[in-house]
Amino acid sequence: MFQPVIPIGGLGGWRFLQQTYDSQFKAFTQSTQLQRGSDYFRENINKITSAEELVADRRLLTVALGAFGLQDDINSKFFIRKILEEGTVNDDALANRFSDPRYKEMSQAFGFGPGEFLKVAEPVFAEAIIDRFERIEFEVAAGQQNESMRFALYAEREMGSLAADDMSNDAKWFTLMGEPPLRNLFEKALNLPKAFGQIDLDQQLSVFKDKA
Repeated sequence: MFQPVIPIGGLGGWRFLQQTYDSQFKAFTQSTQLQRGSDYFRENINKITSAEELVADRRLLTVALGAFGLQDDINSKFFIRKILEEGTVNDDALANRFSDPRYKEMSQAFGFGPGEFLKVAEPVFAEAIIDRFERIEFEVAAGQQNESMRFALYAEREMGSLAADDMSNDAKWFTLMGEPPLRNLFEKALNLPKAFGQIDLDQQLSVFKDKA
């Protein structure tokens, strides 16, 4: 499987990765292992009618979770099934209880919950999920070469959409604070101590805003 090339660290490595991203990403997505996973998802996701069926198929679940950066939850089938089945319409739905927005995004994307409509058979659904999956897999692979590059790629992908989101400035900061990769990046960029996350949330918000 193709592995991203990052010859040096720091700003020089980041600039090299930006300049070669398109060619490296193309080579990465053409690898046999990744294409098999994407093709399987493309051919079978429209047959799924319930969250139970999705979590029962490990190959489909791998792509589904990977598309939202939740690949570490691959063995937490009951938990993921609950996230999907409860949806996001009700305030007490499991996905809404997490500060990390990725669970809510995934649940909304599939539409298994009450008061939602199932989206897996829509013409653009499979390709949208596969595109996210492949980009995040590339980020993970880049992180195996240099962890900082994974955070930088993730931030480049996510920061624009967060900034454009229709919510208050404080809500955007709270979203960032609840998303581990973005939080990690900002804590390091702003030189915050490791124990920073243990103080009151409103104090954290104030510090983030002041330092930014």
